[in-house]
Amino acid sequence: MKITIFGAGAIGGHLGALLSREGIDVSLIARGAHLEVIQRDGLTLQRYGKEPFTVQPRATDDPATLGPQDYVIISLKSHQAPGEVDRMHPLLGPETTVATAMNGVPWWYFYKLSGPHENHRVKSVDPDGTQWDGIGPERAIGCITYVAAEVIAPGVVKSGGSGRYFIGEPDGSESERCLRLAEMVNKTGIVARVRDDLRKDLWLKIMGNTAFNPTGALTLATVGEMLNDPEVEAQLRLIMTEVTAIGRAYGAEPSDTVDFRIENSRRNAMPHKSSMLQDLERGRMMEVNQIIGAARELGALAGVPTPTIDTVLALIRLRARIGGMLPE
Repeated sequence: MKITIFGAGAIGGHLGALLSREGIDVSLIARGAHLEVIQRDGLTLQRYGKEPFTVQPRATDDPATLGPQDYVIISLKSHQAPGEVDRMHPLLGPETTVATAMNGVPWWYFYKLSGPHENHRVKSVDPDGTQWDGIGPERAIGCITYVAAEVIAPGVVKSGGSGRYFIGEPDGSESERCLRLAEMVNKTGIVARVRDDLRKDLWLKIMGNTAFNPTGALTLATVGEMLNDPEVEAQLRLIMTEVTAIGRAYGAEPSDTVDFRIENSRRNAMPHKSSMLQDLERGRMMEVNQIIGAARELGALAGVPTPTIDTVLALIRLRARIGGMLPE
């Protein structure tokens, strides 16, 4: 079984290190100083409460050297993915499965979704249809990750624990390819589950991303600081309520309530900085359109009003544009 992780940053590096430690044939696509250190010294994973370890996975910036894979796990920032599709082609054989482990609405969301919008293409995520046409929705499975991780130095990933993965087919079937991937991920200590209605889990993740990501970047606040401010918490709840209504309009109400999502964050994520805030602090491009813009796009398509999301999107777009961090 050959696996390539396309994007060996925080999420991809965390998984890559754990798979490599289990002796699974995994290759990493990385770049820059991070790649140089992995190639020279290996990839180090530091986990809360556990001994750090270093592995020597195959790592490259040239996917053409790897050949066709059984699985390609895309763990890029969602705005980066369309520009990398051509480089993915050498990895894609006739039976290759592509797992999308990225934030926001996946580009394949409407594939095999019965109803008036079946096969609709999400412009905020895949503006020119590059991923739909270049990868093919028939290859795609969903992969939702809950892992608190960051790259703290080139070649070094730090995480707060093992994490959870939800994996599923667009049509909800329990396929062999999803079961095999979940089995491999479970070997690493990550808890991986195959879901029969992954879109409900997607909307739960989108609920948190759409609320905490832009609000954290606009306020420079951690999750705890946001939730400890009653007025900010009220705005987060409004955003989450709008996201819930969008998911419901497509027959996929989030798998938990707004109250549960808030309280779960209060228990588990208080010191956490949203990924968008981390990008802002590091001067990196921000997933504005791909996270908040996509939620608004799907709301408009379904006729669901999103006044709070619209306001936050306008503000965070301006913040990103002024900082030179809004992808074209």
